[in-house]
Amino acid sequence: QVQVVESGGGLVQAGGSLRLSCTASSVASGRTFSTYPMGWFRQTPGKEREIGASISRRTGASAGATYYADSVKGRFTISRDNARNTVYLQMNSLKPEDTAVYYCAADRTTTGRVSVMGIQYDYWGQGTQVTVSS
Repeated sequence: QVQVVESGGGLVQAGGSLRLSCTASSVASGRTFSTYPMGWFRQTPGKEREIGASISRRTGASAGATYYADSVKGRFTISRDNARNTVYLQMNSLKPEDTAVYYCAADRTTTGRVSVMGIQYDYWGQGTQVTVSS
């Protein structure tokens, strides 16, 4: 059972930046963190959880491929440090509408896909609150 823990949320003014971190542990025997596609989702009260960004595993033809929702494209950057079992979400030019609980997730697939739907993910963190003031 992979465990993921988010950190780095907080309160920031519009136009500011935050970097979220997500560290994974207890990966499956015979695998390494680098083989798990990872994603960042966000959710506001009364709304469905939505994808923010995702990144594929480190190896293979699609190694390091990324996906961004239109709402964050050009402002957010997802990256991974496999030596630290950590995936990051650098968030720049933040807007009040970015206010949400941000969740990190891991996909147990062994394929090279970039997973963009919540149903594709198997392990979720508890979330970290990001609040952007106007």
